[in-house]
Amino acid sequence: MARINFDLQELQAFVAVAERGSFRAAAEDLFLSQPALSRRIDKLEKLLGVRLLERTTRQVSLTHLGRVFLERARTAIDELEGAILGVSDLAQQRSGLVTVACVPSAVYYFLPSVLRTFGERFPRIRVRIIDEGANSVLSAVINGEADFGLNFIGAQEPDIDFKAIYRESFVLAMRRDHAFAKRKSISWEEAAEERFMSVSKQSGNRLLLDMALSEVKKRPVSFYEVNHVSGMLGLVEAGLGVAAVPRLALPVSGHHTLVGVPLTKPAVTRKLGLISRRARPLPPAAQVLYDLLKAPIKLA
Repeated sequence: MARINFDLQELQAFVAVAERGSFRAAAEDLFLSQPALSRRIDKLEKLLGVRLLERTTRQVSLTHLGRVFLERARTAIDELEGAILGVSDLAQQRSGLVTVACVPSAVYYFLPSVLRTFGERFPRIRVRIIDEGANSVLSAVINGEADFGLNFIGAQEPDIDFKAIYRESFVLAMRRDHAFAKRKSISWEEAAEERFMSVSKQSGNRLLLDMALSEVKKRPVSFYEVNHVSGMLGLVEAGLGVAAVPRLALPVSGHHTLVGVPLTKPAVTRKLGLISRRARPLPPAAQVLYDLLKAPIKLA
């Protein structure tokens, strides 16, 4: 079999362009001129004898063979970098991109302190955060757009590993001047007397609540429905009603307007976990960030 003679620089150039979708942005990341970057890509395509990228005046996209080769190129780079890190402490010299998909509440509560630690250890590694709803986060991990994710769904997926890191309860969000604001807890039947609002049926939270309350005789009726918890909390803050939300969706304790009171009978909880593709090792830098997030969670 003929030996294909290309080096790590060509692989890094190709991965950078594929991830950034732009020769200009990739050239900036690699501290190269655009002509120099183009030469590396041209050399790689000539050596392989295939076209990896489709170029137009407005965008760059992967060909079918480019998508296949991208996974192999990433694996080759990760294995080489992992080997280097295994024999010498070159962490400060590493560069690249880690992509994490996570539900918005995880961005707010879990990522900042961990990213600070990660940034100190790997100052040249960029972190891309896909902050979307639960279904979008799961899809991003399954299709390889994200290295791993923080989500509360995925445990039942055959191709996903789910490692629970935190369990949170649903609370009734309301204004601090509400009659229930100083209560220790509120039953769902009591909440049903209030002017209620909810997220849409496409939301993972809505599905979880509907299943948990299937046998509750007196359930809240929604007067307002929104797509995202953040929008719902805006309506609550405006005094339009109350809403059941995960504890982490509320602002930190001491918020001047909003408060959350635990809901009971039944108490509804959800597990937040780290999700990754089964039987596919994480890239070395992504593994470090994953391990940092796996540490015991302590919330204020």
